[in-house]
Amino acid sequence: MAESGKRAKGARGSAAERSEDAAGRLAVRKTYKLYLGGAFPRSESGRSYPVTSAKGDHLANAAAASRKDARDAVVAARAAFGGWSSRTGYNRGQILYRVAEMMEGRRAQFTAEIAAADGISRTRAESMVSAAIDRWVYYAGWTDKFIQVIGATNPVSGPYFNSSSPEPTGVVAVIAPPEAPLLGLVSVLAPVIATGNTAVVVASERAPLPAVTLAEVLATSDLPGGVVNILTGRLHELAPHLAAHADVNALDLTGAGELAAGLEEDAAQTLKRVLRPSGDIDWAADPGISWMTPFLEVKTVWHPIGV
Repeated sequence: MAESGKRAKGARGSAAERSEDAAGRLAVRKTYKLYLGGAFPRSESGRSYPVTSAKGDHLANAAAASRKDARDAVVAARAAFGGWSSRTGYNRGQILYRVAEMMEGRRAQFTAEIAAADGISRTRAESMVSAAIDRWVYYAGWTDKFIQVIGATNPVSGPYFNSSSPEPTGVVAVIAPPEAPLLGLVSVLAPVIATGNTAVVVASERAPLPAVTLAEVLATSDLPGGVVNILTGRLHELAPHLAAHADVNALDLTGAGELAAGLEEDAAQTLKRVLRPSGDIDWAADPGISWMTPFLEVKTVWHPIGV
């Protein structure tokens, strides 16, 4: 009887593979999908990879996106750009605020995922989730104000009216920072879409679960499909393809690490705007407008006076 029990336990797998709750029920391990164009497709390659906690316990499986998936994400982002950039700043702010509301409803899930991924206390994880939610609210407030702050009426010598106004640059590929899988991700993603751009995000390879949970939040908020597209998988496979993609207008290398220099060279082939922060980043600090300006193009208009 004891031997039979041992065989039954072995058939279920080790504790690292499938855990049991207090009632002895086996946990259901999820295989997450990608988030492209507002939908959740499986990777075109059919691949996935295991996601483990800081202690090495199996948490879930994440899709391993291919270069074809990255191309599909760019197509979706480009298709969504016209509609998203033409919305009023006030409306974009409403939508970003709605994302914050939806994240509040998943606070416990985000907290558990961050605590497991980074091996930190639940109290510390809760504070990071709160900061991420607050960051959405922060950028929601900027959507209808950054034009007035960054734009200007320029004094000129002559009978002309001259004004400069920032406009979104287009499709932005974002490499999420691995050291802050939720707060860092929100801190680099929110300013991109707050200013009217659309985004293709490569989530943290080490800890992708907060990113795919955020995808579920975005899908159930008012954000139009294609404005944000989230890829999970191998950074060294996806990032170079996005950096060289001719229909990607800008590149955020915050989470690129040792790949950054090579990706910057790839981006130069198609004259992309590139953000490559240096040094350690305090994600809890007030971001100001420094994360919005790299992905804006200032357009200047000259108009004759008295004609």
